[in-house]
Amino acid sequence: MLSYIFRRLLMIIPVLIGVSILAFLLIHLIPGDPAVAMLGERATPERIAHLEEVLGLDDPLYVQYGRFMGQILQGDFGRSIHSNSPVLWEMGQRFPATIELTIAAMIIAIVVGMGAGIISAVKPYSIFDHISMGTALVGVSMPIFWLGLMLIYLFGVKLGLLPPSGRLDVTIDLETVTNIYVLDAIITGNWVALKDALRHLIMPAVALGTIPMAMIARMTRSSMLEVMRQDFVRTARAKGLPEKTIVFRHALKNAFLPVLTVIGLQFGYLLGGAVMTEWIFSWPGIGRWMFMAIGARDFPIVQGGILLIATVFVFVNLIVDVLYSYVDPRIRYD
Repeated sequence: MLSYIFRRLLMIIPVLIGVSILAFLLIHLIPGDPAVAMLGERATPERIAHLEEVLGLDDPLYVQYGRFMGQILQGDFGRSIHSNSPVLWEMGQRFPATIELTIAAMIIAIVVGMGAGIISAVKPYSIFDHISMGTALVGVSMPIFWLGLMLIYLFGVKLGLLPPSGRLDVTIDLETVTNIYVLDAIITGNWVALKDALRHLIMPAVALGTIPMAMIARMTRSSMLEVMRQDFVRTARAKGLPEKTIVFRHALKNAFLPVLTVIGLQFGYLLGGAVMTEWIFSWPGIGRWMFMAIGARDFPIVQGGILLIATVFVFVNLIVDVLYSYVDPRIRYD
C-alpha cells in the first residue's frame, strides 16, 4: 500500500506541470489586458506600457511561465495584480470557507441521498421509490442559481428564518483559528457565533448539496438493487437473518464501492469551488474569488486557483482509491 501511495504521489508532479502549462496558455488567451483593466480604458499608452513592464507582462510567454514556475517551486504563488496581496495568503483566507461549505453540503447529500437510495432499493417500485427517484431526477436537473434564489426568497425574505447571505452576522465577534467558522466557534466556546454560523450555512449547503444528493441516491439504489439479487443475499435470508442485518452488513457493504466513487468525485468537484452557490449567497470562497479574478484579468490568482483545484482533485482521487482496499479487502495494490 505504501509503495502504491508513493507512486501515486510521484504522478502528481507531471499532472500538475501539465495543468500549469494549460492554465497558463488558456489564461493568456482571455481577451483583454490586465494593465488596461487596472488603469481604465482612458489610460495613456505610456502608462499602460510602463505598468506592463513593471508586472512583467511584456515578456515572452515562456519567460513569464518560467518565472511563474520558479516562484511556485519556492512556495510563492505571486501577488494579486489588483490588491497586491500574496496569492497564497488570499487563498488561505478563502479556501477554509469553501471547505466548510463543501463538508456541510456533502453531509446533507450523503445522509439524505444514501438513506433515500437504501429505502428505494429495499422497497423497489413502491410509492416512496417513485417519489424519491423522481425527486432525485429533479434535483439533478434543477439549476443551482434558481434553487438558491428560491431558497433566499422563501426562507430569507418571506419567512425571515435564515440569513440570505454571508458567513456570520457583522454584530458577532469570533476569534478565528482555522478560518472555518463552525470549527472556530466550537474551539473558542463561542456558542452564539456557532448558532449564527450554522444558520448562515444551511441554505448554501442545501443548494450546493442538491445535485450530489440526487446522484448519490440514484447510484445507491442502482448498486443496492444489483447486490440484493445476488446469491449470498438470498442465502442470508434463507438462514433467517434479520432484514436490517442483511441490508446493512451484507448488501450495503458490497454495494458501497460505486457510491464511494461518486462521493469522492463530487467532494473534489465541490472543493474546487462552487461558483454559482458562492456568488448567490455572497460566500467568500475559492469559486467566487476566482470568478472575480477572471473578470479582473488577475492572472496570478487564476493560475494559483487552478493549481489548487487540480491538487485537490488528485488527492481526493488518491484517498478514494486507498479507501477501496478498506471497504473491499479483496482489492490489493501491492
